[in-house]
Order: sequence, then C-alpha cells, then structure tokens
Amino acid sequence: MSQAATTDDGGQAPPTAKLPLFTLTAMVVGSMVGAGVFSLPGRFAEETGVAGALIAWTVAGTGMLTLAFVFQSLAVRRPDLDAGVYAYAKAGFGEYLGFFSAFGYWASTCVGNVTYWVLIMSTVGSVWPELGDGDTALAVVLSSAGLWAFFWMIRRGVREATAINRIVTVAKLVPIVIFVLLALVCFRPSVFADNFGGADYSGSLFSQVRGTMLATVFVFLGVEGASVYSRHAERRSDVGRATVLGFLSVFAVFASVTIVSYGIMPMAEIAELRQPSMAGVLEEAVGTWGRVFVSVGLIVSVLGAYLAWTLMAAEVLFVAAKDDDMPRFLRRANAADVPVPALLMTSLLTQAVLIVTSFSDDAFDFALNLTSALSLIPYLLAAAFAVRIGVRDDPRTEGGRGSPRELAVGVVATLYTAFLLYAAGLKYLLVSFVLYAPATALFVMARREQGRRLFSPAELVVLGVSVAGAVLGVVALAVGWISL
Repeated sequence: MSQAATTDDGGQAPPTAKLPLFTLTAMVVGSMVGAGVFSLPGRFAEETGVAGALIAWTVAGTGMLTLAFVFQSLAVRRPDLDAGVYAYAKAGFGEYLGFFSAFGYWASTCVGNVTYWVLIMSTVGSVWPELGDGDTALAVVLSSAGLWAFFWMIRRGVREATAINRIVTVAKLVPIVIFVLLALVCFRPSVFADNFGGADYSGSLFSQVRGTMLATVFVFLGVEGASVYSRHAERRSDVGRATVLGFLSVFAVFASVTIVSYGIMPMAEIAELRQPSMAGVLEEAVGTWGRVFVSVGLIVSVLGAYLAWTLMAAEVLFVAAKDDDMPRFLRRANAADVPVPALLMTSLLTQAVLIVTSFSDDAFDFALNLTSALSLIPYLLAAAFAVRIGVRDDPRTEGGRGSPRELAVGVVATLYTAFLLYAAGLKYLLVSFVLYAPATALFVMARREQGRRLFSPAELVVLGVSVAGAVLGVVALAVGWISL
C-alpha cells in the first residue's frame, strides 16, 4: 500500500497539489519540446534524405501515437496506479521489473538532462569559444551552476515550478513555428529534390530509416509526462486527454522542422552543421540573425524542458519509494510537496553524467542515444502491460478486460518499442545494463527495510541477465568496442 508522504522534519505533507488539463498538457509539451527538436535537421541529415525522413516520421508517429493511446487507456483502466511508466510495469510483471522500469526511466531523464546543458553551452560556444561544443571544463562548471540553481528553484514548490513551465512552454514554441514559416518562404524545390533519395554516404532506405529511430525516440520522450504526474491531476480522465493532446501538438512541429530543412541546404552540408543544426539552417536561409534567433529560442526551450524532466524524474523516485520499491528516505517531501531527497538524487546523477560525458568524442550524441536506449525498456513494459490487460480478466481493471481496439493498440505499441530496441543496437543496450545492474542495490535496500526475501526465483533470472549484460558492457568499454 502507498504510504503518506512525510516532510523533511517527519511531519505529514500537505494535500497533493492539483493540476488542470491545460497544465498537464503543458507538462507533456514542455517535456517533449526540448533539445531534440533543435538538433533534428543535422541528426536526420547524417542518416537519410527526404524519402527516408518521411518514412521514419510515419513509423515514429504511428508508433508513438499508439504509446500515447496506451497511456491514455491505462490511465482510465487502472486509475489506482500513479507514476504511469513505473506503476504499469510493476502491476504487470512484478516488483523487480517494476523497479527496473522506475530506475531506467529515472536514469534516462537524468542522462537526457545532460544533453540540455551540453546543447546550451555549445550554442553559446559559437560566440564564446572557451565553451567549445559544450564539453570543455568551463562548460561543465557553468552547466553545474545552472543545474544546482534549478535544484533550489524546484525545491521551493511544485506549483511555482509548473507555473513557470506553462509560460516557458508557450514562449519556446514561437521560435520553432517561426523557423518553419521562414524556411517555407526560403524553400528551394531544386535543393529539396536533390536531397530526396539521400546522399552518397546514405545506405539502403531501410538502414536510413533505422538510423533515425533513436533520434525520433529522444524527441518524443515525455509523451507519458501527464501519466507520470497523474497524482496531481484534478480529474483522472485529464491524464489521457493531456497525453494525446500534447503528442498531436508537437508531432506536426517535429516533422515540419525536419522536412523543410531539406529545402534550404544539401543534406551533406546540414549533416556537418554545428549543433544546434536548426540555427545553421536558418542562418543559411535568412542570414546571421537567424542563428541568433534560434539560439535564444533554444535556450528558453531547453531550460523549460529541463524543468519539466527534473520534476518528472523526482516524481518517479518518490512514488516508487512510497510503494516500497525504493529506499524509504526517497518518500520524504517538504512542506511545499516537493520530494527533496528524490530531487537531490536526480541532480546528483545528472551532475555525475555531465562530468563523464565531457570526456566523450561527441558528448551530445552519446548522451542523446543513451537516453533513448534507457527509456525503451520502461516503454516496452508499459505497452506489454496494455496487452496483458487486454487478454486477461483482472478485477482491478475498470470496466473489465480491455477492448479489442485497446488490445490491438497495445500490440502495435509493443512491436514498435521492440523494433526500437533492435534499431538502437547492442552497444547502447549493454551500456544501459552497466547502469541497471548496480542499481539493484537500491532494490535490495528497500527489501531489507521491509524484512522481506531479497529475490524470488524469477527475479534472480532477471538479475542474472542484467549482471551478464553489465559485465559484457564493461568488457566492451575496456577493449574499446564501445567508446564514450
């Protein structure tokens, strides 16, 4: 059973802050529209031309829409479950896989937050060379200062942070929409036609589409944002509505940013642009002021996304601790209803990853791909849970077994996330296990606090797989097959 949150001094926390539909939708949009959209032109141009991009967005849009429908359906079918991604995995497949889902989702948000600071510093680095591509010592110091400034701001309260997020969500969409409109005005059909089939370095159409999959996962991370923050919803039905509304709002924007860029420059040149590549594309179209305009919009957008993701990361740890799947110290909240220990752990892991990725050859791409890979297992388990309640009767499911439509959507979402794991490749899956396996120590701490047996036979099998994957990952890093 979930236990009441306690404040830092051991007292009872105040009633949970309640958020309306608009705010929940803003949380979804705010978490999805972040660093990824500003890197889309370059990321896609590295892999594919127009034809591959159209197919990739069709696949990604369909797949992620089914995931959005999954979260919408589960919010209605299982209103007793909070912090969606984690809770659905636990309800469907047991406590240990539920813990893995919670940790993986949380870790993916922390790694994703690193991409925000790297991209901000890379953007400023175009006029301040000491910041390089966001991975210099000075860039790490400044990023760390910003990280802890956000920690203290969020610590003041959920209502204050979400109010800021609503404002930032509107503000950051403006430069992205203007980019699309200006690119359409400057659109050159001949350049677009030359980019249609890809460049000399592009492989087969299938390999082009596969190469873009992790990029599409990254930009769509956050589609489950309202579900993660469901305990704060004024009405449970708003969770599903916010999920679908948020997804549909940003899908057209993401696809448009990618496609119109192919009408401005040859894809080989787009692929060589400094991140954020959107700034370079607009500079080519309208001049230097275009880069400045996009750069300012990026900083506003990324800071807003960082706020939303940090809130969600702390929420996942907090709810997992309330359900005894994380150590008890993580269930504490202060008088402003902020889970401060969970927020502190989130900031500490983000800080650690920020330092580690500064030694990478390409800190932004590595952190982006690792973020996507870490999120896939939680997504896969949530989609599989939707399939499970569609084929089995469960008295806890509102309205009985899921409808045939819900079952079909769950199957498609499961197949899509399984394909994404394949597209990610073994490299990032093994690096994910390097993080997953040691995290089991938190699960052990929680079990010992409850005086329970550490692992069931089935959980030992999962532990064995994760440890084996971690060992292979460490070996691969040591011999250089996988590099930062």
